[in-house]
Amino acid sequence: MPVLRQFAAAPNMLTMLRLFALPFLVIMILDGHWTVAFSLMMVAGITDAFDGLLARLLHQHTRLGQYLDPIADKLLLSTLFMTLTHAGLIPRYVTVLVFSRDLGILLISTLLFVTNTLKDFRPTLFGKANTFVQIVAVVGVMASQVWPIPGLPQVDHWLLKLIALLAPLSAAQYAWIVIRRVSTPIEPTVAP
Repeated sequence: MPVLRQFAAAPNMLTMLRLFALPFLVIMILDGHWTVAFSLMMVAGITDAFDGLLARLLHQHTRLGQYLDPIADKLLLSTLFMTLTHAGLIPRYVTVLVFSRDLGILLISTLLFVTNTLKDFRPTLFGKANTFVQIVAVVGVMASQVWPIPGLPQVDHWLLKLIALLAPLSAAQYAWIVIRRVSTPIEPTVAP
């Protein structure tokens, strides 16, 4: 499918909607309009769930979607971390750890891809756990601004502490996997 036609695929349109909503989400957070910000974040989450479902139901898997969806997800989460840190709701050290991990993984995966060293760079157990806790923490931090739920700020606090632990652990796990795979000698194949 030509690249321009891939933009018209329903799943990709939902992903682009998520990207277009991002500046408005940031503005709403910075202006303290927490109900609107929370609503925009939830709409973004729903579009994330539906774009994959639509791709399967409509048989609209595209190369553009394979790249655009994870970029949109990471951009949304990273932007929320930065904006909520600026608003004083997430400690700076947590956001620095999150960004350091992501930057390290991005650099390593790019280097491995460019050098054709390692093509299979899947998420790890700690990586998946880290992303899940980040999502739950961001939802919790923003929900705390909308509804005064007793105990939620304490849960948010411990989720952020858990992120500060999981981010470096997940980075170390990626590094260990890469070092192990790259240093393992490739056995030559013998023709029968």
